[in-house]
Amino acid sequence: MSRFIIPSILAVGIAGAACGQIIKPSTSPANTALPKNERAGVWQPPQGGVQTPLWPASTPLAKPDSGDRPEATGNGTGLVGGRKWHWASYVTRPTMTLYLPKGRNVGAAMLVLPGGGFEVIATDLEGTEICDWVVQQGMACAVLKYRVPQAWPEGQRPKVLLGLEDAQRAMGLLRQQASSYGIDPHKIGVIGFSAGAYLAANMSNTEERTYPLADAADRQSPRPDFAIVAYTARMLDSSKGRNSLELRPYVTISPKAPPTLIFHAMNDPMDAIRQPMAYALALSDAGVPVDLRLYAKGGHAFGMRPTADPITREWPGQVKQWLHDIGML
Repeated sequence: MSRFIIPSILAVGIAGAACGQIIKPSTSPANTALPKNERAGVWQPPQGGVQTPLWPASTPLAKPDSGDRPEATGNGTGLVGGRKWHWASYVTRPTMTLYLPKGRNVGAAMLVLPGGGFEVIATDLEGTEICDWVVQQGMACAVLKYRVPQAWPEGQRPKVLLGLEDAQRAMGLLRQQASSYGIDPHKIGVIGFSAGAYLAANMSNTEERTYPLADAADRQSPRPDFAIVAYTARMLDSSKGRNSLELRPYVTISPKAPPTLIFHAMNDPMDAIRQPMAYALALSDAGVPVDLRLYAKGGHAFGMRPTADPITREWPGQVKQWLHDIGML
């Protein structure tokens, strides 16, 4: 197993969450050890999703830390909600996989940014399973497979964050193509998990791109119209002491950030509860509408798989109500 995979496994395979359907909660421990399996091959979405490249084949892209190593898919390391979770790794050509509602269409859309510690992409747990629920709400949904791995030397954000470039490109494409999908270009938001949550927050607070504009899609605003941040990481400046809620120097806050919903478990072993608290307070200080939902238990990386912990069963309903409250549903 490559050195690029191990950190992400720790960052992703911890807990479990609810799907918005009637599913018996799992009581299986989320960290049940499993053998790790990975093999070369390009990730393919489940039936119903249409995967398209983010960039024209002729567009030169900066490579992830794995260089030209072929893309791979894998699973293992632990159960979440009693089931395996799967990843894509060594992504050099990012894609967006689109799912459209089959019945009622409310005209809104959600871009899903899976976690994986900027090492892998948790394609089902924090990707396609999220879209399964989103389309049931009458919304279009797109899963981003962004470039990984990318190291953060000594915990510092890379000057050019490949995942952010890919997320901004995806948002531009969704807005440019909105009419063909029955989407209101002013009702496109983002939901991110763990590393993907950091990307969602970063998208919310900047419109600056670090890549040359390629076409009309890149002239669309990359800022989402709403943001949902799930067990976020990499926000808090922990060097300031245990009770500090200061953000890291590279985290910028914009008063133009969209309405934001944040949820987190107090016992998250990967990202301390002060991470979302610091971000929520900073948004509020800037005048941005923000809702912060905290639960005692739930751990990290539960996606939409139900367990005995209430957060895993309740957060989808809270997201639905919040989207209704802000006029997206």
